[in-house]
Amino acid sequence: MEFERVDYAAWIGLDWGSDKHALCLQAADRSPVECCTLEQKPEVLHHWFMSLQARFDGRKVAVAIEQTRGAVIHFLLGLDFVHIFRIHPKSLKNYRDALHPSGAKDDPTDAQLLLQFVLLHQDKLQPWVPDEPEIRLLLRLVEFRRKIVGKRVRLTNELTQMLKEYFPAALHCAGDLDIVMACDFLAKWPTLGKLQKSRPETIRKFYRMHGSRRSKVIENRLRQIRAALPLTTDAPVIESSVFMVKSLAPQLHLLIEAVTQFDQRIKEVFQKQRDAQIFSSFPGAGAALAPRLLAAMGSDRSRFSSSVEVAEYSGIAPVTERSGKSKWVHRRFACSHFVKQSFHEFAAQSILYCDWARGYYDRKRTEGKRHHAAVRALAYRWIRIIYRCWKDRISYDEDKYVKALRPRKPDLPHSSTPSVS
Repeated sequence: MEFERVDYAAWIGLDWGSDKHALCLQAADRSPVECCTLEQKPEVLHHWFMSLQARFDGRKVAVAIEQTRGAVIHFLLGLDFVHIFRIHPKSLKNYRDALHPSGAKDDPTDAQLLLQFVLLHQDKLQPWVPDEPEIRLLLRLVEFRRKIVGKRVRLTNELTQMLKEYFPAALHCAGDLDIVMACDFLAKWPTLGKLQKSRPETIRKFYRMHGSRRSKVIENRLRQIRAALPLTTDAPVIESSVFMVKSLAPQLHLLIEAVTQFDQRIKEVFQKQRDAQIFSSFPGAGAALAPRLLAAMGSDRSRFSSSVEVAEYSGIAPVTERSGKSKWVHRRFACSHFVKQSFHEFAAQSILYCDWARGYYDRKRTEGKRHHAAVRALAYRWIRIIYRCWKDRISYDEDKYVKALRPRKPDLPHSSTPSVS
């Protein structure tokens, strides 16, 4: 695919680093290539690019960079005379290996390679058009939320294992460990001995204050506490474990509260988006996945020209490799793992809310595919639907979709899910 060319005043290859950045510049007049190194300091970057703007009278310049996010990208986004060309690290590696089979690598050389690469292939590359600020904010929020949820799961598992080793009764009496009540329970009663010494009314009051008001549940927990026996009485095990639990519980408490705060902010940003209704209409998307799908698709309708491009970008589309008589089909590795995870998780969730999705998944499983392979196949189909709804700015209508499918698949089950229009 070829793109409209812009007469840039200069082309720049920028190889970023945590401390210093290597740059190579080729002016449009084909004067000798200029190379330099800049420190990773805002004032240094600002001075160099402002002098560049003055040198070329504000004309556009192109910057080729491997980085997709980070400090340098954030800086460049604030410069309206700069067009960013994001080069995939694998593409640059292959180009480097072709020119330097020895595998030699250093930053100044990479800056030159980036410059050469973008100059030679500028007719096949297009500058990166960032999404609207609110969409980029939403993308960062949902990504960070997913990371915090991952940390919460890891801490919960670690805390579970620790309690199993010295205080297993807490796993039944504290409630689910990924809620605030459990963290407060362990902070107040880190050992079975201390818990059993407390008055029943004190424990009842604790449960009621944390929203557990069902009398039968509370009384059942009290009976479990009275009947519980210590797993171990070994003082070194208990003391060290208590120290660990008192360290883990506050961390988990903070992460639980952080997820709640992220959820609230994500909801606020998502509801302001024009496309919010579209992504909320997909069965099973819900409050967590609808914003992630919207952030993955973005606001620029020209970004993707087909659903296949979305599937390839997300990593859902499989990769076929052929060599001689051999053929190998495998999942895509060079992709945004968060975006792939978003489509994958949505497809898995849709099975619970959508009859045709459940039927499609079951059919793939019957064909011998494992769970995740079947979910990826379903996600590929969902991407076609999501792309069309996004492109045409229409909400998903399950009845309409099933009606369109029925002539080709007469055995398709009737939808029991109410359509969303």
